[in-house]
Amino acid sequence: MPDSKVAFLFDLDGTLVDSVYQHVLAWHEALSAEQIELSIWRIHRKIGMSGGLFTQMLLRETGLEFTSERMERLQQRHTEVYRRHAGEVRPLPGARALVSALRDKGVPWAIATSGRMETARSALNLIGIDLADVPIVTRDQVKNAKPDPDLFITAAQRLGVAIESTMVVGDSVWDILAAQRARALGIGLLSGGYSPDELKEAGAYRVYEDPADLLNHLDEVGVRQ
Repeated sequence: MPDSKVAFLFDLDGTLVDSVYQHVLAWHEALSAEQIELSIWRIHRKIGMSGGLFTQMLLRETGLEFTSERMERLQQRHTEVYRRHAGEVRPLPGARALVSALRDKGVPWAIATSGRMETARSALNLIGIDLADVPIVTRDQVKNAKPDPDLFITAAQRLGVAIESTMVVGDSVWDILAAQRARALGIGLLSGGYSPDELKEAGAYRVYEDPADLLNHLDEVGVRQ
């Protein structure tokens, strides 16, 4: 019998594909083009949050004013630069095997990413995700992105499952905070650069190295072998 007691909602960047640093460098170049100096490590700490919060972070840390036109230029430049680096992105170890195992066991799963479809599409192709078969919720489909819970709540709705029965798998504190607010269980992965303590303090009830490590411990999160 397929295991239908749990469902999984996956973040994408840093969770299934190794793309966090390509996004960081793309934002750094986009900011530099606007003569905005911000250290790369500071950008990394904000990857995965919504564009609105990213703007607030820029205001706070640079003291500059940002018009909607400037933010649109930044977003477009980020997309352009990321596309240049997209060929460097690879699936994280075990990503394909993990989603295949869930599919074989009949466990529902979906993708919920703060990225927009224009940047997410190439990553989805890397792990062989068919947009016709798997619910994909991107930033442009919800009102608020992480750490708001909208992405995960929408993904659960599209799966037809209660959000309380889902496991949210993400690599950043923003994923785990959004899971908490959605009343889902959060599973943290170290593949995005956050420490185990940071993920646990944000609310993760389990932390694994990467998708391969999670695959080896599926029994710990309610999927019977």
